[in-house]
Amino acid sequence: MKIPMMDLCAQYASIKAEVDNAVAQVLTQQQFRGGPLVEAFERDLAAFARAQHAIGVASGTDALYLALRALPLQPGDEVITTPFSFFATAGAIVNAGGVPVFADIEPAT
Repeated sequence: MKIPMMDLCAQYASIKAEVDNAVAQVLTQQQFRGGPLVEAFERDLAAFARAQHAIGVASGTDALYLALRALPLQPGDEVITTPFSFFATAGAIVNAGGVPVFADIEPAT
């Protein structure tokens, strides 16, 4: 059986004008990190999440690592995660000093 991949073109088409405008703003301002666009993103994300603060980072890997570092994780502590994830999940755990422990996410197994 062939399982079709996600159609990213269809997703992009629905938000094309917004994405193209945002990319043009970044390129025009030459502000590739920090600056008013990132500050606006962080402010909007915090409001959306109903959080006091939000911090934009470069990747999901960075986000996982920083979230783990914010915990009182001790070297060698076990962190339960799913093996049904990108390898960066386990990598972030190891880089934060933890030991990834894989758990099955399927309740029937």
